[in-house]
Parts: sequence; C-alpha cells; structure tokens
Amino acid sequence: MVDIYLVSASLLPLSAVRNLGVTIDSRLTMVDNVSAVCRACYFQLRQLRLILQSLTSEAATSLVHVFISCRLDYCNALLYGIADCQLQRLQSVQNAAARLVTRLWRTKHIITPILKSLHWLPIRQRVTYKLATLVHKCINGRAPEYLAEFCHPSIDRRPGMRLADSRKLHVPHTQTSFVRSFAIASPRTWNNLPDAIRDSSLSFLTFAKLLKSYLFV
Repeated sequence: MVDIYLVSASLLPLSAVRNLGVTIDSRLTMVDNVSAVCRACYFQLRQLRLILQSLTSEAATSLVHVFISCRLDYCNALLYGIADCQLQRLQSVQNAAARLVTRLWRTKHIITPILKSLHWLPIRQRVTYKLATLVHKCINGRAPEYLAEFCHPSIDRRPGMRLADSRKLHVPHTQTSFVRSFAIASPRTWNNLPDAIRDSSLSFLTFAKLLKSYLFV
C-alpha cells in the first residue's frame, strides 16, 4: 500500500474499511467481515444459552432468527466465491444455532437433517438463494437499475434454440479477478438453475418456494 500525499497532509491507506455495516478488506477476501459476523453471533448464542431453559422452542427459534440468521444473511451476496474455509466458519455458527434451538448435544455431527427439519438452508445455498432472488427481481423490474442493467437475456439466438436456453442470461467475458462481481455472479447463478425454476414469469413467491426446495436437495 502506498501513502497518498495532499497539500499539507498524508492519507494512510487502511487494510479494511466498513461500509453499511460490512467490513471489506483490500483483497476482498471478506475474512474480516466473516470474523466480525462470527464473533457477534457467538456472543449472542452464549447469551441465549443462559436463558434457554426459560424459552419455548418457538421463542428460541424466533430469537435465533433475530440475532443470528439476520447477521448471516446480511449482504451475503458479497460472499459469492469466497474461500470455502470462510464459508465453513459461518456454517459452524449456523450449526451451533441449530443445535441450540433443537437442544442437541454439541458433539452431534450429523447436522444436515437438523437444518432440513428447521427449514434452514446451509450458508452456501443461502448465498445462491440471495443472488437468484435478486436476479428474479431484476428481470421483473423490482430491483434498482444499477443491478438490473447486469441481467440481460443471452445474446445467443441460434435457430432451434430451446425455450429454456433462451431464458438464460448473458455472462460477460472478464478477467478471473472479476468473477465475483454481481455482473458475473448473478447471470452464472441464474443460468445454473433448472429450466423449471428459471422462468421469469413465475410470481416471486412461487419462484422463491421452488428455489428453496431445489436448494434443499
């Protein structure tokens, strides 16, 4: 990092900055943000564990959604393409929250059936869900223009193209370092969905329901 000098002062670059509550580091690894989310979530889980015996299952679930799930989901589209080890750190938080809600021992390793019973998508699938629902909103004019401008139908119009293929979005050619940008991540996520789900004419509620069912498989 290089210092920036003005007339009478020098500006020192930072390794990470916060914007709208998200910590963004200079290499966009999201390590600092993941650490901050994990730290806040584990603190809340410890507080909830102290009063767990006084809570019903419904109350415990509601509190976990308020204090844990909302933090895991906040701006999670930015987590697309980050290192698996960082996603696993967030997954460990969700696993701990699921065990708390279901009052299972910490040593229980089989977590997938527990998440399914709670209807909680795992962290990686939650990122996909966020991106896919954003694309659906973009295509149907329910998202800001600065996002919608990146969601255009594929320019490939070969004779005999299937209807499902015509529903795909154009993925711009770009350098490897930009594959995590919304312009690349959103059409790739959309194009990887099954044909039946990749239908912009579906209502948002129907689309979201089909998408969640697909991601649970």
